[in-house]
Amino acid sequence: MRVSDPSSSSPRVAELQGLYGAFSFHERLLQKIWLRGDFDRSAAVLEDGRRLQILHPGRWNLLGGPDFRGARLRFADGEVRNGDVEVHLRAGDWAAHGHARDPAYDGVMLHVVLFPDEGKRPTLGAAGEIPVLTLLPLLHHALEEFAAEEAVEVLANHAASRLPDELGALPPEELRKQLRAHAAGRWKQRVRFAGVRLAKLGWTPACHHAALEILGYRFNRAPMLRLAGQWPLNRWREGEAIAIAKDAYAAERSGWKLHGVRPANHPLIRLQQYAEWVRCQPNWPDRLLTWAPKAPTLLIESETRASRRSHRLAEIRAALAKTLGTEVLSGSRFNTLLCDGLLPLLAVESGRGLEGLWYHWFCGDLPSYLGSGLRQLGIFDGQRQPACHGAAQGLLGWLLDRDARAR
Repeated sequence: MRVSDPSSSSPRVAELQGLYGAFSFHERLLQKIWLRGDFDRSAAVLEDGRRLQILHPGRWNLLGGPDFRGARLRFADGEVRNGDVEVHLRAGDWAAHGHARDPAYDGVMLHVVLFPDEGKRPTLGAAGEIPVLTLLPLLHHALEEFAAEEAVEVLANHAASRLPDELGALPPEELRKQLRAHAAGRWKQRVRFAGVRLAKLGWTPACHHAALEILGYRFNRAPMLRLAGQWPLNRWREGEAIAIAKDAYAAERSGWKLHGVRPANHPLIRLQQYAEWVRCQPNWPDRLLTWAPKAPTLLIESETRASRRSHRLAEIRAALAKTLGTEVLSGSRFNTLLCDGLLPLLAVESGRGLEGLWYHWFCGDLPSYLGSGLRQLGIFDGQRQPACHGAAQGLLGWLLDRDARAR
């Protein structure tokens, strides 16, 4: 690992080596993970061996001083403390940044770090030693996956997401070639992340986690993942699923993000939909695995409209939704569930080559800038060239690659 930040003498960015090259992991991303609780909070144990319960992560402080103000924590002795939290990539950054000598940090009661400190050096504050919590073993995803998701979120929020003229100037066949190549890269990334999840959880829990995470949408993925760990699929199968949905929702009452969430995407509604899904097909992960040999083999290079007709993908989609019990979900959410979560898992577990099926599958919840961009490029026209998941992923991959090269 190499850490660097040309704008500061104190490292705030980790340059890490992934399976297919280096990637950056920013301290700001770690702060977001702490704020969202995108880790297994039930397994939080301090470096000194004491258990920790995070009652409230605090208010994100974007000004000077500690990263989070007004956090509320319960330590192993039952004591509930209110105070500040400081977040760093490494434990040594506390001393490197001079916080021990800065009165603004006298109220820090917890030091959150990403990487464990092999030297076991204590974090010393004005009142003595400050407890340290290492997040790396608790994270829901691999660091590379967090970094990739952050890049997508950043892209969607800035002007660079507008369709560049560079792609529009390409000949049609070269444009399609570029999109297919970048889509292939996105597929390989999805499959790689799915493999990590399967290795960690196993088939059924991995499907359960992926389903709830995707039902959480952008704002509520972290609490949905926490619930997936606290309420495994067996509990939904064996108990009253609707009651479990209500209990699960109540358990995360302080963790839900409801501002800006459309009524149909309210987490309680999505949990109730999952309860109905499990009620219809309690063993849906096994049914998905049984379906794998029936999945058609498609070529990315083929034309989407012809591929869908020859393989009857619309009929396959309807039959698969019925097989899995996902008819309770809307069409776009089912498409997102399948393409972002289940097909990559199925490709790893079954060994089937599902890239072509993933590419030509129907679009899910497509960001508006991708849909409008592909229509501008003439890739989607609604008739001769219908919208497909792979082309959208290809444009997203191209934009991400361009942004990475520009930095």
